[in-house]
Amino acid sequence: MIPSISIPQNFTVVTQPSYTYAMDLENQVIRGYVDNLEAMKQAIYKILSTSRFLELLYSWNYGAELDGLLGRSKDYIYSELRIRIKEALLADDRIMDVHTFSFSSYRNTISVTFIAETIVGDITATKEVKI
Repeated sequence: MIPSISIPQNFTVVTQPSYTYAMDLENQVIRGYVDNLEAMKQAIYKILSTSRFLELLYSWNYGAELDGLLGRSKDYIYSELRIRIKEALLADDRIMDVHTFSFSSYRNTISVTFIAETIVGDITATKEVKI
């Protein structure tokens, strides 16, 4: 016999606030707290700065896979970065879409600029990737 369970139908889903500590990246210190748009900018920075699968502190769903592109053509790298950045950011349920990618390169660095649509507004972000 297969057990059955009943799930109550009178519950509501509540989105948690994005209130978190404020990172001062220039001075490498924590200064106060941020919320809403500033907290989302910080979340995007942290997601793209964390190597997926390598940091034991985070789940395997957190972070970005921006390595392993050395020696590939620029067209391939641009395509892969678009896919990998979008995949990493859409794992956060506060980010609804990532689009309008633009790329520039100088020597062994590619700069990616994109727009992330979040629940608190649109954010234009840039990430530099060494290849």
